[in-house]
Amino acid sequence: MDITYTAEEQAFRAEVRRFLDEKLPRDVSAKVRQGKRLTRDDHLRWHAALAERGWLAVHWPTQYGGTGWGPVQRHIFDEECAAAGAPQIIPFGVSMVAPVIIRFGTEEQKRHYLPRILDGIDWWCQGYSEPGAGSDLASLKTRAVRDGDHYVVNGQKTWTTLGQHANMIFCLVRTDPAAKMQEGISFLLIDMATPGVTVRPIITLDGEHEVNEVFFDDVRVPAGNLVGQENKGWTCAKYLLTYERTGIAGVGMAKAALRHLKTVAARQIAQGRPLIEDPQVRRQIAEVEIDLMALEMTNLRVIAAVQGGGVPGAESSILKVRGTEIRQAITDLLRRAVGPYALPFPQDALEAGGAAAEPVGPDHAAPLSAQYFNRRKLSIYGGSNEIQKNIIAKMILGL
Repeated sequence: MDITYTAEEQAFRAEVRRFLDEKLPRDVSAKVRQGKRLTRDDHLRWHAALAERGWLAVHWPTQYGGTGWGPVQRHIFDEECAAAGAPQIIPFGVSMVAPVIIRFGTEEQKRHYLPRILDGIDWWCQGYSEPGAGSDLASLKTRAVRDGDHYVVNGQKTWTTLGQHANMIFCLVRTDPAAKMQEGISFLLIDMATPGVTVRPIITLDGEHEVNEVFFDDVRVPAGNLVGQENKGWTCAKYLLTYERTGIAGVGMAKAALRHLKTVAARQIAQGRPLIEDPQVRRQIAEVEIDLMALEMTNLRVIAAVQGGGVPGAESSILKVRGTEIRQAITDLLRRAVGPYALPFPQDALEAGGAAAEPVGPDHAAPLSAQYFNRRKLSIYGGSNEIQKNIIAKMILGL
């Protein structure tokens, strides 16, 4: 079942395609399509192109620089960007901390931080998870003690995505250790250049430096960097997570990956014929495509429901669970489609411009193993899928 678009929506799609054709850097889209690693500059160039067009902050109110788009326009934009090989917009500033600042921040915080996010001056990262507080986030132990006009922060955050590029981090910190778990937590904005902040890389199974540990040793943070009320940061945290979980669904990226799967299956030859002609393979592809169509409809309903400026509720957990399962299923089918060619993933084949190693098998096979391992994290971060199912059971099913 295809979505029927109005003439106005079709015109908007054509406008988005023209923009992508003119402004999306060719070298960046080529890296995305080939599964190569993107540099900080690659992300910033795309960020700048979107900001110049006014198409960066799709979730923001128009008075702060948002697009004012409806749910179908947002859907079309995401779909076309993924199809064109555009990088994912780094979400931590635009889609995560900005909505919190807009909802809970002071006017001074809005005037200072929101333009810097649009301009790309500040690259944000997220300080939520800790070694002993992942899905059980409320058990976090990073402390912030008020000392005059500052908070003194001590503790550790982990799995900090792209923290090596960031100059700002938004953190959940415990300001009242005697309070109940969800209480006594505050939301702080911290400059990464502050003395006492240390970033250490975590190299993942695919050889990528994507995540980090961040340590805070007597880090002095101005009290004006508190968002919302002291000890009420859990409200900010929940508000932010609904935006994160909705974005993790990745419908546009899943549709692009599904098209790539069909292309790979058509190219691969098994027993003298294209793999896509195998009945079992066709059934597997059809099943994941049906699931993706259902997810797309649900995603549109959720976006439409909050069009008036609200925030997604427990429905975001449904999107997170199904979206991550579908994206993992597609990468698994891609890996299986190329068989033993998916086993090696030489590091230089994944770096920008890297082609030192002799390619093993078809070109499209090189990144598939690394992508498969990397996508395993989708069902864990943003709150594990097991936690999301508990939320669905309690908040939607009333169990």
